[in-house]
Amino acid sequence: MSLPKIKEARNLSDAEVAEQILAVKRQLMNLRLQQATGRMEKPHLFKHARHRLAQLMTVERERQILADLALAQELATAKSEQAASATGG
Repeated sequence: MSLPKIKEARNLSDAEVAEQILAVKRQLMNLRLQQATGRMEKPHLFKHARHRLAQLMTVERERQILADLALAQELATAKSEQAASATGG
């Protein structure tokens, strides 16, 4: 089984990304429980789950940054329009 691709995570909606993050965190918790109780059959699943979690959190952060940039640009545009209307007349 190969590692998941980040392209798949980028195709998800914001809600799906958040849902997937919770699911992977639960999966990691279950894997830790299996490891602690000695029932771990596939230790490579840790790597896959951590990798997937990192991808999902990266996509979530990228979207936050883009949203913040869009908001900052919107505020700058509104501020410049307001200044232009105040001085122009």
